[in-house]
Parts: sequence; C-alpha cells; structure tokens
Amino acid sequence: MKNIFLLLLCLTTALSAQAQHDHHAGHAMPGMKKTGTDSTKAGMSMSGMDMHMTNYGLTMDTSMSGMTHSLSRNLPMNRNGSGTSWHPDNTPMYAYMTPTAPNGWTFMLHYAIYLRYTAQNSNNPDGRGRAQQFGAPNWFMGMAQRKVGRKGLFQARAMLSLDALTVGNGGYPLLFQTGESYQGRPLIDKQHPHDLVSELSVSYTHAFSRDIDLYGYLGYPGEPTVGPPVFMHRISAFGISDAPLSHHWQDATHITFGVATVGFRYKWAKLEASMFKGREPDENRYDFDRPRFDSYSYRLSVNPSPSLALQFSQGYIKSPEVLHGDEDVLRTTASILHSKGLGPQRYITSAFVYGLNGHIGDGHTSGRPENSFLAESSLQLDRVNFFGRYENVGKSAEELVLYNPTSSATDAFRTNPVLTINSLTLGMNYRLVQYKNTDLVLGAQTTLSIPDQLLQPVYGNMPISGQLYLRLSPSLMTMASMHTMHSTSRRSMHGMHH
Repeated sequence: MKNIFLLLLCLTTALSAQAQHDHHAGHAMPGMKKTGTDSTKAGMSMSGMDMHMTNYGLTMDTSMSGMTHSLSRNLPMNRNGSGTSWHPDNTPMYAYMTPTAPNGWTFMLHYAIYLRYTAQNSNNPDGRGRAQQFGAPNWFMGMAQRKVGRKGLFQARAMLSLDALTVGNGGYPLLFQTGESYQGRPLIDKQHPHDLVSELSVSYTHAFSRDIDLYGYLGYPGEPTVGPPVFMHRISAFGISDAPLSHHWQDATHITFGVATVGFRYKWAKLEASMFKGREPDENRYDFDRPRFDSYSYRLSVNPSPSLALQFSQGYIKSPEVLHGDEDVLRTTASILHSKGLGPQRYITSAFVYGLNGHIGDGHTSGRPENSFLAESSLQLDRVNFFGRYENVGKSAEELVLYNPTSSATDAFRTNPVLTINSLTLGMNYRLVQYKNTDLVLGAQTTLSIPDQLLQPVYGNMPISGQLYLRLSPSLMTMASMHTMHSTSRRSMHGMHH
C-alpha cells in the first residue's frame, strides 16, 4: 500500500510539472496583482515585502509585516505548517501579526479555545466508551522572526496548551481513540491532553538564491519530519475540536522532547531529515522530558501549484509507548493538502492523509501492520462553515485492550489481528461575533461510527457521538485586519514616544 501511495505522489507531481514550469516562468498566482517581475515570479513574493495576494479570495498585503515563511525569505508565510511541514500557498491564516519593528523583529500569534460539551456513544447505554464531558481543549502558538543580513532568516516559536487543566490529566472522551497512557494504564476511548509546553524551537535558514534554501531546526520539544501538518494546524480540521482516530498513525510525533532537523529546498520541492526522541511525552504534562536522539525520519515535500501540498515521509520511532517499551514503530505517511479561494471570506480546504504503523519488537503485535486513511474538508462561506471528516483505521484488539487469553473471543481476535473502524463526522459552525480581529464561533457536530463486527458486542452496532462548542480564535487575516493591526501598533508606538 505504501508503494501505491508513493506512486500516486510521483504521478501527481509529474502531471503538475509542466504547469509548475509555467508558474515559475512568471505567471502570477490566480488573483495576484503584479507589482513587478520579481514580486510575482514563482507565484510568490521574493522579498516578503511587496506581495499582494488574493489567496482564498482575500487580498493580503504582506508589506505591512515583512513576515515570510518560517524557513525561507522567498516563500509566503501561508505555506507555514507545524514544525517544518508545508501547507499550500493558498492556505487561509487565522492569526494576529505585528508590523516589522524598528529592530527588525516581526511577531505572530495563533490560538484556538473550544469551550464545549461532548457526549460519546450516546445511543448505546451499555456500550463501552459512553461518556460525557464539559471541557475546553486549547492551544496557543507564538512566533518571532527576524531577517539576518542579506541571506539569513531566524525564527523562534513556542506552543503552549492548558489541556491538562481544562480537560484533565486523563484527557477527554473520544470513542475508539488510543495512544499513550495514564497512571500505568493505556488510554482507551480518550484523547490524551497535550503538554503545557508543546513546542520550543529555533530555526535558521540561509538563502543561497531565490530558489535554494538550506536550514536547520532545533526543538525541545519540537516536531520531526513525520507526516503532514498536525491536525490542530490544518485549516481543513479547524471546525473539528477532536483529534483524529488515526492521530498515532500519522502526526502524533508533533510533541517530541529533542528534535534536530536539516532541510534543503530547491524551488517547489524540499527534502529534510530529523533525529529525535522516539518515546512519547510522559503523563506529567508540566515538565520537560529527558532529551534523546534515538529515532530518525525523512520527508519529501512538493508544492506543484499554489493550491496543492504533497508529502511522503517515513520514520523509525524507538519505543514510542511506555507500556510497550520493547516495541519500535516504522511509520510511513503520505498526504495531499488542497486549498482554493472562492471569493471574499470564502474558501474550501481539504486533506487526504494515509498512515501506516509497522511494529518491530518482541511484543504480541510484532510485525503487524496497521493502516489508516483520513479525508477531511472545510467549506467557509463568510460567517458559515461546513466541515466533515471520514476515517478508516485498523486497530488491534490489544491496542483496544480487548485481548484476554481467558476470554471466549480470544480465538476470534487472534485470527483477526486488525479490527477496522470507520468514522464519519459532519458539522457546521457560525460566527456569532467578530471584534478586534477576534472571532466567537458557535459549532455543532455529529459522529457516526461503524466498528468491526467483533467490536459491535462491546461498543454497539453504530455508535453516535456529538458535541456543541464555542470557539474563540483570531479572525481570518485580510488586508483590512492587517491595516487595523498596523494602525493600532503605530498608535501604541506614537504613545510610547510621547
């Protein structure tokens, strides 16, 4: 299967090559205003100071901020993903950003707070995983960037989460979710909270030319080169406050206590490799785990057009789970991200992600491959957003803590080592208030699960889960919002001078 995905990646890249050649030959990004040959070459600002973009149907003037991509002076900031990953250039951004200060620094802040009520497996009173919770999953990310000389770019980044306080150390209810442990027991039907400090990283990039970058990234914690941008930073998942069931098959390495990455970009392709700590964070969400560099990964990323971002990655992860310390994981992922503007305040963005875990070790699951597929999409129509996510993931009876040698179902689980779970989430949200570039959004979603037949006596035939939430986050960045921030900053500086 992983070979099929690699072939798909190569075919998609090849089919887009001619269009990308024209794109680099001087054709502007759709909707981009030409401000000179250099500003539109390769469909992006070459200086980060003169780009007028109509990505996602909105005009954004980056000359006010001077901020570029985290790892390139010559790529748009819209391409920023989590860690060192890439989004499509047309990706919408929800953030606050300051204009460049006299000392050359530019700052940006992203965040999302979901005040919500969730009910899992609500239609099966005796079903496993039935639970309810009022909680508030959340995350905050700040970035500081400064150009160094004529060729260099430095960035520092910090990501925080108060999940341990707002959803509890044991996490929040999420049917069929697995991964990590708490108080010596595996977390089943729960999503673990994220660490208070989820990223502290620095990076430095040297631009040899407009088309060539070489960079280094250090994180403690940080994110190695495994998978697409993590679900929290994919706009296609912005309306869904739950983690994917395939999180630990695709992008769960986004919090790793010890990461070193080196990457090389040539035009619209990038190859990068990481050394990192394989063990997932411990259950103490407020400390810094001991760093190690016992695992490694590589990732090939290709953006053949402003609307597409593709990646293929593999990682050897040393002993990721504390309860299976003798078991290593070989993780393979591939993804296609798409984003397209439909007019002012309107866009559609989607993701298709594949993940495979191959287990290596002396445990019961040794040698057993597990596949996962995820497709999600978000349609924004001014104040209304429609979203959905479909997942197909294979999890073992041992992963779900159902394998028991004394159980009558032991033989069935032994002959069916991987149990398939299908899950479909559909929902919508509506922006209630927009004030000072901040949105308050009301949302609702329903999840329908179809588990493997062997799981139905435990969970029920077709579990239904749902939730209501209020989300607080920055507004969609537009030229108007950047003008407002720019004016506010100038007034503040004027007041300081007086």
